[in-house]
Amino acid sequence: MNYDQARFSRDDVYEPLLSEKDGREVDVDSSLPDDLTRDSVSLPSLSEPELARHYTRLSQMNYSVETGPYPLGSCTMKYNPSFIEDVAALPSGAVHPDRSGETVQGTLAVLHGLQEYLADIGGMDAVTLQPPAGAAGEFTGILVAQAYHEANDDDRSEVIIPASAHGTNFASAAMAGYEVVELPSGADGRVDLDALEAAVSEETAALMLTNPNTLGLFEREIRDIAETVHDAGGLLYYDGANLNALLGRARPGDMGFDIMHYNVHKTFATPHGGGGPGAGPVGVASDLAEFLPKPQVRKSDGGYELFDPERSIGKVHGTMGNWLVLVKAYAYISRLGDAGLRDASAKAVLNANYLASQLEYDIPYDPFHHEFAATAGDRDAADVAKRMLDYGVHPPTTKWPELVSEAMLTEPTEVENRSSLDDLAAAFNRALADDDETLANAPSRTTARRIDQVSAARNPRLSWHALEDDGGD
Repeated sequence: MNYDQARFSRDDVYEPLLSEKDGREVDVDSSLPDDLTRDSVSLPSLSEPELARHYTRLSQMNYSVETGPYPLGSCTMKYNPSFIEDVAALPSGAVHPDRSGETVQGTLAVLHGLQEYLADIGGMDAVTLQPPAGAAGEFTGILVAQAYHEANDDDRSEVIIPASAHGTNFASAAMAGYEVVELPSGADGRVDLDALEAAVSEETAALMLTNPNTLGLFEREIRDIAETVHDAGGLLYYDGANLNALLGRARPGDMGFDIMHYNVHKTFATPHGGGGPGAGPVGVASDLAEFLPKPQVRKSDGGYELFDPERSIGKVHGTMGNWLVLVKAYAYISRLGDAGLRDASAKAVLNANYLASQLEYDIPYDPFHHEFAATAGDRDAADVAKRMLDYGVHPPTTKWPELVSEAMLTEPTEVENRSSLDDLAAAFNRALADDDETLANAPSRTTARRIDQVSAARNPRLSWHALEDDGGD
């Protein structure tokens, strides 16, 4: 890869909006009230080649998983095979959510099959497919735990969460009304058993845990952790963010977890990003199955039927979940099978370890599995990441987890080959070696330069009209 060759010339990157190209005024004739309509609208008057070139040029300005890897640690942004999109686009998949169960037996068969797949993969006894995202799955799982304790006349007020956990863990517990007890990490980056024993009490409703954790480290004392939580009367919750490191090799249910959610966008190749739609199925041990959202799918004498668990927490989604997202997960698992899933987890771990071996960075915590936290040392990790953009690759997650100074949390996923990993390693190393001034001014070769991330987050401009209102260009 020629890193010295810019992908774009900054003088030529501007692509006018369609509204700025040749257009014509078209009269508007509408039955809507006058105060809701315009008399005319300006529409572009473009040929097909002009239109195709416009969108192609825009696409060439973007970095995507079709152009290179996304090594965002903990986010598992991997290439998703196009065949799952073909499956989801089949005409038979267009099922109205209000049709009766008797008329959608094929749909129910797929949903039931996915429930069974996920239960087997996670070592769970029952699964709901309703939650529309991973965070929604977390919240659903905590509500199930809450219902379980309430059914046992056990009023508990706290959820324990490791300091390095995903922010959604803290939010999910707080939204359910629990007080969050933050658990510090041990010197080895794992759960500190002494700290855990000090944290659990009669108020402990659950411990939310990811395994491997955010540093890619497997919790070697997971059985002791489970025993500690269970002895206090609490439940053990598994955050499925890193399940792709364990597929076909270890199951949360066998480790002692009572509840888990699955990130199908991370583990089972439904596309990630863009705000949705998504899916975050939740699996539970048998004692909690009666609290799952309604309805559930089960086999009946005539095929499949919907039923309501006896003590269901109610609906968490308008239908049975985001159906076409679930179809993609079902197709992915079906095609790979047991051997394919085991191979995917093996390659996820292999790729992370190979990439790490090629980096000129210190990696404080090991042995790791599917991801690792390198440190940029005395350099600013955000500056190094911005410079990596100039070398044609997407940077990893930076500044998190806070356990590692100037962290660069990296997850190459199982889909990258050795050549791709070598290119990625070269970009990592080249960026780290650049001088401070170059890093501070990076990126210099991209369509957009460095943005004010705080202002962008707090004052987003969701329409190009906002630029006109502000007099911007």
